Order: sequence, then C-alpha cells, then structure tokens
Amino acid sequence: MNPEALYKISYGLYVVTSQKNGKLSGQIANTVFQLSSDPILIAACLNKENFTNECVSETKAFAVSVLSKDTPMQFIGRFGFRSGRDFDKFEGVNYKIGKTGVPIVLDNTVAYLEVKVKDTMDAGTHTLFVGEVVDAEIVEDKEVMTYDYYHRVKQGKTPKTATVYISKD
Repeated sequence: MNPEALYKISYGLYVVTSQKNGKLSGQIANTVFQLSSDPILIAACLNKENFTNECVSETKAFAVSVLSKDTPMQFIGRFGFRSGRDFDKFEGVNYKIGKTGVPIVLDNTVAYLEVKVKDTMDAGTHTLFVGEVVDAEIVEDKEVMTYDYYHRVKQGKTPKTATVYISKD
C-alpha cells in the first residue's frame, strides 16, 4: 500500500480556534468540511494532543478561519508548529471574539465560520467535532490556500499531529 495516495485527497488550510477559561487557542488544520445544508453542519478533525482539542472539548465551540493563498509561512508556523499551552499565538494577530466566546482570526482570512459543537467522534489520534454554524462571513475576496499548494509551492511540512501525517519509518 502506498499511503501517499492519501495526499491526493483535496484539503484546504485553516486556523481552528477556541478558548478555555479565557485562554485563547488556535491551530492549523486541513480537515474541515461541510456535512449538511439544513441545518448547516461542518466538521473539524483535531489531534487529541493539541490544546485546541482540549478547548473545543470543554467549551463546545470553535471557529474556522479559511486562509488565503498568500498567507505567509511565518503565520502558518505560528499556529501550526507551537503549542498554545506555552506560547501566545494571538499576540500581534488581528482577531475578534465571536458570538460563542471563541476567537476568530481575521489576519490572512478569506472567510470564517463560527460553530457550536453538536457531536463528537473518536477518530484514533484525533477527535472529529461536528457542529452547527452559528455565524459566517466573507472577510476578503481572495483565492483560498489548498493543502496541495502549501506543500508544492510553499514547501510546507506536515507536523506529526496532522491528520495526514505519514511516518517515514
């Protein structure tokens, strides 16, 4: 079996955010998708080791910021390769607090969705959070970043906590 075939599944690149006891959290995610149109349900898959997973599990709310194609690698690294447990990912980042009390990243964002969690599913190393969209806005009319573009053009790496991580061992 060639697990790299999984790289051919189309993904976007997003910042998924939440909070816990007033501490803001956010992470890069590539597994976010719409499930239904009435009600509008989406799902986000987050690694169980990530602080953002812990925050979403507790608050039952999260936001998804859809990143633009021209998002700088430094910004992606800020949310993708450091833990929010010991680093303030939001320092110097433009964001607002949404209707559910979670932060919504506005920098490098094409659109955002704010979500109330309705259900969860254990997905091995990850948790699949299913929720109803309670707010959504288009921030800027730009092309969105795909995970393929992130890898091919920006030469981005896949962290060990990503849903698409494949061990080279």
